[in-house]
Amino acid sequence: MKIIGIGKNYVLDKSEINDLKNDVQLIFTKPDSSLVTDSKDVEFPAITNQLIYEVELVVKIGKLAKNVSEEEANSYISEIGIGIDYTAKDVLTASRDKKGPWALAKGFDGASPISGLKPISEFPELDNINFDLVINGEKKQVGNTGYIIYNFAEIISFVSTFMTLNPGDLIFTGTPAIGAGEIFKGDHLQASIEGEILLDFKMV
Repeated sequence: MKIIGIGKNYVLDKSEINDLKNDVQLIFTKPDSSLVTDSKDVEFPAITNQLIYEVELVVKIGKLAKNVSEEEANSYISEIGIGIDYTAKDVLTASRDKKGPWALAKGFDGASPISGLKPISEFPELDNINFDLVINGEKKQVGNTGYIIYNFAEIISFVSTFMTLNPGDLIFTGTPAIGAGEIFKGDHLQASIEGEILLDFKMV
């Protein structure tokens, strides 16, 4: 099982979407060892002094996908959930300075807490899903898939031209354009889809 992420995939103004599309999506991968499930508390990683949160919808691939068309791509999604894509910002900065990969900054243990997943049948409008993140009782991020640059189908189609997607693979589909920020030990995170809290954990 592999985890795929996409960067810079939401806008504040829908009119910007078409202008921001280009031939190459900003795709990265994360190891499955970064996953934290069942709303278990997450240990603050010792490898960073600056941990950044981003709330994202997560789609699960339900059947083998290779060279999938955009028109068919959504049929390859079996479930949808919500997760946090953590970045060790100081590690990322050091890697960028040396023109290195993102792997260590995005793939450390605990970098990918995810909720339980809901069947795609519960989401009749994939282009109008509301989601949000609350930290210590304060709403920090609010998103809607109507503001996504590359929608689920476009991501799946694009990635499947480079690598085969297998059943069980997860795709973090991007974070809202504003609201991402630093997280600290002791913080309490609650992530929701359509007002339902699906992910609820603390940094310990």
